[in-house]
Amino acid sequence: MPVLPSSQYAPPVLLRNGHAQTIFPVLFRNPPPVRPRTERMETPDGDFLDLDWHQAGRQPSNRLAIVSHGLEGNSRRKYVLGMVTALNRRGWDVLAWTMRGCGHEPNRLLPSYHSGFTDDLRHLLSHVLNARDKIDVALVGFSIGANQILKYLGEEPERVPPQVARAVAISVPCDLSATAIRMKRAQNRIYTEYLLRSLRRKIWQKSERFRSELDVSGLDAISTFDEFDERYTAPMHGFAGSAEYYRLASCKPFLEAVRVPSLILNATDDPMLSPESIPHAEATANPNLFLETPKHGGHVGFVDFANGGEYYSEYRACEFLDGGSP
Repeated sequence: MPVLPSSQYAPPVLLRNGHAQTIFPVLFRNPPPVRPRTERMETPDGDFLDLDWHQAGRQPSNRLAIVSHGLEGNSRRKYVLGMVTALNRRGWDVLAWTMRGCGHEPNRLLPSYHSGFTDDLRHLLSHVLNARDKIDVALVGFSIGANQILKYLGEEPERVPPQVARAVAISVPCDLSATAIRMKRAQNRIYTEYLLRSLRRKIWQKSERFRSELDVSGLDAISTFDEFDERYTAPMHGFAGSAEYYRLASCKPFLEAVRVPSLILNATDDPMLSPESIPHAEATANPNLFLETPKHGGHVGFVDFANGGEYYSEYRACEFLDGGSP
């Protein structure tokens, strides 16, 4: 059944709250140190992506997982490294990539990344498969990285490389408009301000190089995502406004066309996701979508102390990618 009737996740007693689940890993998790092989990949439009390669063993594996981070994240975030460690333990090589504009060095162009930008994922796959075509590829994404993955799989399903075997999408904002509204809630103010502070800082930095293209008057007064997206994200990336951006960048309209078996793991207590981002109808209609909605887990949380340091999202992702129970 595409909509899974139950979840195995049993959260720690003190973390049966969406905000606690969301904040705890950021403050207290310490994933094992890693030493990836780094690579800078040039994009066709003259920008670049920074890649972290994590090899499971001495020799390259015939299985590769590509991990996409969330909004204002990067390839070294704790939740990414936790997933990398879990996948490596099971013999998966992992490529964790940093979206343009999210690394230590600003990207070169005025546009950077956005929630529905799939071109870089598409180019990244081509880059990987040109070098290693006889492998099985899995896509794993968090938050907007998960939205990108599902949108990519449904945009042009006939053009998805056959090597892409499965996907896992964790804490997916399937409906970006509803998510922007949800983030205006008072209890979400801490997350909104944290993310907007980073986004505003990047606009200030870009304005030094693109003075004629960016109007920074009133930038520091922006306090909501729809304000920021209306003034910056949408026009910088070719959208008429935030409403068009949310409509065209959300993965939800593309879910019906997904052909790659994909697990969607969205907690019902996720403080950032509204009910519109729990795609029950789409999963019911598409046999390739497996929707799991634990009662607890927060946003990119799913804390678990019972699996040798692995969080439930990591254990569950590996189980699904290894062909286990959907």
